[in-house]
Amino acid sequence: MKDVYVLGIETSCDETSCSIVKNGIEEINTVILSQIDIHMLYGGVVPEIASRNHVKDIVFVINKCLKDSNMSIDDIDAIAVTYGPGLVGSLLVGLEAAKTVAYIYDKPLVPVHHIRGHIYANSIGKGMTFPVLALIISGGHTELLYMKDHFDYEVLGSTLDDAVGECYDKVARVIGIPYTGGPMMDKLAHEGKDNYSLPIPMDDDSFNFSFSGLKSAVINLAHNIEQRGEKLVKEDLACSFQNVVVTSLTSKTIRAMEKYNIDNLILAGGVAANKGIREKFDTLSKEKGFNFSYPNIKYCTDNATMIAAAGYYLYKNGNTSDLSLNVESSAKFV
Repeated sequence: MKDVYVLGIETSCDETSCSIVKNGIEEINTVILSQIDIHMLYGGVVPEIASRNHVKDIVFVINKCLKDSNMSIDDIDAIAVTYGPGLVGSLLVGLEAAKTVAYIYDKPLVPVHHIRGHIYANSIGKGMTFPVLALIISGGHTELLYMKDHFDYEVLGSTLDDAVGECYDKVARVIGIPYTGGPMMDKLAHEGKDNYSLPIPMDDDSFNFSFSGLKSAVINLAHNIEQRGEKLVKEDLACSFQNVVVTSLTSKTIRAMEKYNIDNLILAGGVAANKGIREKFDTLSKEKGFNFSYPNIKYCTDNATMIAAAGYYLYKNGNTSDLSLNVESSAKFV
């Protein structure tokens, strides 16, 4: 069987990335130019600045990816690109670059939903086993997805307000942790003690999530501590906060696995890099006897490797697009 090489392009937020993946599982090479240092100056991603940097870097990133792979565009079977969701200006840069390459070199254009990319980060190096429950946790998403096969899936639950990654960043700002706050919150949580009382959000029988109330509880707690002239222990608050998040995520996920009799669980999205969350699921998998996996840390945050991996399965399934393809900043996965 002929090997299939997919070139992926990802520019949905503030990483400019290009990757080449073989047969959906083998990374040939990936180039990522991050803008974190730039946006740290502003306390978060500035869309206009992000898109301008994508324009500046996109040609360099594609050329470097091909050169470092010792491949030419003639070796590529398809061009996969993130079309949404994400920042409109950022998405447009990547999409127009992909459409240009596809047009000039007569290559199939494969549109990839950003969340599908995060899910298929789990296939890199190992493939995927079905049926599987995917817990998608990122700065913009918190969803439970039941996948019977590659293109047979159902959303069991999602966040009704803030995504879990968004909540991490907002709470980090409340206690004085600069952008990006999520990784530092995870680090502090492992150094502190669970000494603060916080409510478990949306502690019900549904598979939906809610984190705005937890964020508000942290804000009120911090304010009350300040009003009393007491010292807020950042490590302890981070620990208490993370324990509540972990409880919310694990309780609903395990209940969904039991209800649908699923033995395979994967994490997906940037927050899948969170050590505390991964440790708890790993412990539960050993206690309850299910298979648990998550992507390599380098595939958790935005990257083109995951887009090329997902693009392979879409390409093999005939999911290609013509040059009228446009971006969708709020694209729904299902």
